[in-house]
Amino acid sequence: MEKTAAGKTRNVNGGRSWVVTFGEIMMRLAPPGYLRLTQARSFDIIYGGGEANVAVTLANFGQPARFVTRLPDNDLGRACQMYIGQYGVDTSSMVWGGDRLGLYFHEFGAMQRGSKVVYDRAGSSLAAIQPGMVDWDDAFRDAGWFHFTGITPAVSRGAAEACLEAATRARELGLVVSCDLNFRAKLWNWGVTASDFMPKLTVLTHVAIGNEEDADKVFGIKAPETDVTAGKVSGEKYRYVAEELVRRFPNLEKVAITLRGSKSASYNTWSGLYFDGRDHYMASVHEVTHMVDRVGGGDAFAGGLIHALRQFPDKPQQVVDFAVAASCLKHSIVGDFNLVSTDEVEKLMKGDASGRVAR
Repeated sequence: MEKTAAGKTRNVNGGRSWVVTFGEIMMRLAPPGYLRLTQARSFDIIYGGGEANVAVTLANFGQPARFVTRLPDNDLGRACQMYIGQYGVDTSSMVWGGDRLGLYFHEFGAMQRGSKVVYDRAGSSLAAIQPGMVDWDDAFRDAGWFHFTGITPAVSRGAAEACLEAATRARELGLVVSCDLNFRAKLWNWGVTASDFMPKLTVLTHVAIGNEEDADKVFGIKAPETDVTAGKVSGEKYRYVAEELVRRFPNLEKVAITLRGSKSASYNTWSGLYFDGRDHYMASVHEVTHMVDRVGGGDAFAGGLIHALRQFPDKPQQVVDFAVAASCLKHSIVGDFNLVSTDEVEKLMKGDASGRVAR
């Protein structure tokens, strides 16, 4: 149990209560290997999306996770539902309707050539969602936590208003609300900017998560003396970002920031900072020297953070160490989902980064 900013007691762990996430899941099409999109003659198909990725991470770590979205009532929608359901995620609160499943095309980068994403999600079922379509009282049954990202309100006005409806109801029901800011410049094109709309959601949030650029892109809060493109992302400088977010949004109780140093598309450093409202905690820096798939790395961090906050909320250093180790290992997994075990995460937390064969 812990005290909220208003002095009330809230059970962050929530016992075995459900974590509910809401957002869009898409079909991901990627050329085999490191082929460019212009070279592709076939595509590998999986499914993924920010909030779905978090739900799978949590289910994989033994947390009861429920994913809410809107899918087309056709074979592609059913295939998507079955795909996420195989990982133990509850899909019973999904709603059906709309014309199409959103797509995105992913080109794997290598060396100094960065990865590339091309969206094809205009007019998707989730983009056409409206407030009132989801029964949030049903979706939040037995729930203790609600998570969304800044991607969902970027998709369309209807998705933004549905997300606001969900966060408002979650607060009314006493759930812990977390938001990964997840700024996507290519998506905010429905008439408002992220800076216009995200404050409405952030004031409903208890736990804010972001990467090294999100707070700057969304709220103009920039870490001093940093240069993301040059890989200059000193954790000490991001203490200012965390503190400024809490100053600007007093409802925020915790802030976590991933710190990616991009030396090339194949070689990154990976760490994170966690601010519990009183003190700052830094994780060790991990060398990601052979990137397999970076998509979903931030979502793996968010999922690891939520799991850790529910399992050991009074151990802040362990919280950020777990979240960073979990998301570091995600970079070794093909696809959007983080499919590593808690044992593997804890092994890395203890310093075993050898990658030796387990026999």
